[in-house]
Amino acid sequence: MTPNPFLGLLYHWLGGLASGSFYLPYRFVRKWSWETYWLTGGFFSWIIAPWALGLALTNDLPSVLKETPTSTLAWVYFFGVLWGLGGLTFGLTMRYLGMSLGMAVALGYTAAFGTLVPPLVKGEFFTKILPTLSGQIVLFGVLVCMAGIAVAGLAGMSKERELSDEAKKASIKEFDFKKGILVATFSGVMSACFSFGLDRGDPIKELTLKHGTGVLWQGLPVLVVVLLGGFTTNFIWCVLLHMKNRTGYQYLSPVTRPLSRPARDPELILESATDAPGEEMAARAHVLDDADDSSSVPLFLNYLFCAAAGVTWYFQFFFYTMGETQMGRFKFSSWTLHMASIMIFSTLWGIALKEWKGVSPRTRNLVALTLVVLIASTVIIGYGNSLAPDASAGR
Repeated sequence: MTPNPFLGLLYHWLGGLASGSFYLPYRFVRKWSWETYWLTGGFFSWIIAPWALGLALTNDLPSVLKETPTSTLAWVYFFGVLWGLGGLTFGLTMRYLGMSLGMAVALGYTAAFGTLVPPLVKGEFFTKILPTLSGQIVLFGVLVCMAGIAVAGLAGMSKERELSDEAKKASIKEFDFKKGILVATFSGVMSACFSFGLDRGDPIKELTLKHGTGVLWQGLPVLVVVLLGGFTTNFIWCVLLHMKNRTGYQYLSPVTRPLSRPARDPELILESATDAPGEEMAARAHVLDDADDSSSVPLFLNYLFCAAAGVTWYFQFFFYTMGETQMGRFKFSSWTLHMASIMIFSTLWGIALKEWKGVSPRTRNLVALTLVVLIASTVIIGYGNSLAPDASAGR
């Protein structure tokens, strides 16, 4: 199959739409603590969807995984665990730097490390990428994406400056630039480990192709392993929260009990840099709250909305693996396309949900510039990939 970078770009945009939208169904979950609905949705994200679509769209998935070298499985799983750990410190980034600056810094690190480290480790950066015009254009697109993330941070900080003093204190309770940068660095690099896991899964892709899997679906078996690692981290964290808050009963109980902590305590939420833009967007959605006195829990609807959120979350990487197959020689650029797409659709959702209503013209202009720069970065990367000779042709 001849790569088609602009078709790959479309797949990455679809993945960004899924990532920027997955939190919305969670807004309709009633009477459950964060750890309950996050683990329920996560079970669909990290276990059910990867296996269901892997079995449906690839050949001999169990045999492929059985034939994969143990070292490969271990590395892919390990990077999935590390990606999960990135979420443990993301909340601290917000505490020390604020939402806008913290997210911009963490996303910047995630985009940079997730994009550039794999070709550097393989020794391809200075031999196959930097010396070629197509590679230089792709790298320029990566830099443009970084600039777009920076502009998004400026737009958020501009909006924060327009808040009242009380709102400013509520949004950044413990501002500490040095601590914030250190924590954001750790969180961003750990979040980028998802990209490292996908890259180390190349032997799995080769095996599934030998078993007759179509080129477009070759990345799905890798997702089964890397997401199992992410599930491990999130499962342990949610179980600890269930023990701490005594909320484990919620999965089966038709009635609720008073919680010892807020249902969505921001100090306890675990999400990586790739999850957070979706959460920020969904926070603007207006739905019924839990302020009523009823103790009844709509269990069926809760599971339904969690399943919708979880499967939508998975689709970001489902489309990512499809897009990666179309990027040809410079598939490393897929991670930047993914991050840019997340920011594009999260920003568009924010506009649709009136997140920027009432801000100054300067702030609105920065939001518009964010979209222009990020969209331009994806087009530049797609164009650079289209100029690269097909690696399968041996050139």
